[in-house]
Amino acid sequence: MTPKSPCTGSSSSDHGGQFMMSTKSWILHGVAAAAAIAVGAHAYFFYRRSTMFRSRVVGIIPARFASSRFEGKPLVEILGKPMIQRTWERAKLATTLDRVVVATDDEKIAECCRGFGADVIMTAESCRNGAERCSEALQKLEKKYDIVVNIQGDEPLIEPEIIDGIVKALQTTPDAVFSTAVTSLKPEDAFDPNRVKCVVDNRGYAIYFSRGLIPFNKAGKANPDFPYNLHLGIQSYDSEFLKIYPDLTPTPLQLEEDLEQLKVLENGYKMKVIKVDHEAHGVDTPEDVAKIEKYMRERNLS
Repeated sequence: MTPKSPCTGSSSSDHGGQFMMSTKSWILHGVAAAAAIAVGAHAYFFYRRSTMFRSRVVGIIPARFASSRFEGKPLVEILGKPMIQRTWERAKLATTLDRVVVATDDEKIAECCRGFGADVIMTAESCRNGAERCSEALQKLEKKYDIVVNIQGDEPLIEPEIIDGIVKALQTTPDAVFSTAVTSLKPEDAFDPNRVKCVVDNRGYAIYFSRGLIPFNKAGKANPDFPYNLHLGIQSYDSEFLKIYPDLTPTPLQLEEDLEQLKVLENGYKMKVIKVDHEAHGVDTPEDVAKIEKYMRERNLS
């Protein structure tokens, strides 16, 4: 039998029997199975969250060297310090985190992080996104945690208060398995696909995420009077949900937008969103480094 990596789904041999069914029976079988899994999982998580307070919290910074847009990004220096170090230092200031670790598949990143004192968990190269890397790291930790905070390593100026905010949002929202943060979208970022947008309902739960501008009006232009939301990469999960996240089948919207949050929503789980006042400075491309260094110099941020 072909073994499975902690970060990958079933091996190809697992699917052989499905293709022997007729198309109609395969669809009906898949819908029934998905419904059973969803109902069972949702019932379990509602029971679990309604009977306990999620108090033990770990912050995990997923970091990989390979990147189609910016290879080696975690190690790029920002005013003399590796970006991953700046992110780690900011995360350590959050009051709700019992521990902060870096999860990586690259020995260069691991060596760098150990050099400035960070705890490091080695994870598989096959992890498809940050959530899957966090999931594997969680299961390798010797202690048990109720909440995992996925702290994006390319937000070196993330405010500790935002980390605390999404943790408290998840702790006080028993029907959610996921929480995240948004801030106001700058007009110049309206059509930048690297700046992810988010829309929420009137109770603060996420409706959708997109690389395109949402909502999109008939004029096809950004409305200067509309309060568009920019998604910040920081997010937290119920730890039991995070363990099953990698086994959830990739969903059409997730694959089309290349956004891992959509798999959560498409599977029917709730996601709590808080809005914060934050000057977002994510580093997505090499050009962003100069921008963030200029910003830091202007404000005497070391």
